[in-house]
Amino acid sequence: MTAPPVSPARGVLVALLCLLTLLTGRGAAQQTGAQQTGAPQTGAQQTGAPTLTPAQEQRAVAIQKNLRCPLCDTGESIADSRSDISVKMRESVREQVAAGRTDGDIYVFFAQRYGNFVLLDPPRTGKGLLLWGAPLLALALGGAVLWSFLRRAPRSAPVTGLPDEPFDPFLEQVRRDTRAGTDTRAPGGPTDGGPA
Repeated sequence: MTAPPVSPARGVLVALLCLLTLLTGRGAAQQTGAQQTGAPQTGAQQTGAPTLTPAQEQRAVAIQKNLRCPLCDTGESIADSRSDISVKMRESVREQVAAGRTDGDIYVFFAQRYGNFVLLDPPRTGKGLLLWGAPLLALALGGAVLWSFLRRAPRSAPVTGLPDEPFDPFLEQVRRDTRAGTDTRAPGGPTDGGPA
C-alpha cells in the first residue's frame, strides 16, 4: 500500500509543530535543570562575572535598564530580556562597572559595537536631535499654518438687525400697530386695568 499524498501546506505545518515541540522541550529541560540546583542564581554566579558592591550592583542594573536588547523586537532592555546576547551584554556591563569605567564610557562602548539603536535614551545630537526635535517642529508648523489660515479667513459683517425674513403680512401688520402705539388687545384684558 502507498501512503496518501501529503499537501505542501500540511508538511510545513507538521514541520513547524515539530520545531515548536523541540524548542518547548529544550526550555523545559533548562528550567528543570536550574530548579534542581536549589536556590536561584544571580547573573554573577551563573557566568563567573565579578562580584560587585551593592552600589556597583545598583549602577550596573541602572545601565542595563538603559540598554536595548539588539535582538528583541519589543524594545526590551537587556535587564528584562532573556536572550543569549542580553545575558552576554549584562556580563559585559558588570565587568566594566567592576573595572571602574564610567556610565558614559559603557554607553559609548555598546553604541560603537551595536549602534545608537541599543541605547534606550539616544543622544540628542546629529540624527538623534532630529528625532527628538521633529515632533516639536511639526507641532509648531501646524500651529503656524492654523494661525495664518484663521487670520486670513474673511471676517463676517457684524449683525445689525434681524436676518432677512420672508414677507409675512400678518407680522407686518403687528409691527405697524406696535409702532403706532395702538393696542390691538381686547378690552378688559389683564393689562387694561379692568377685572381679570
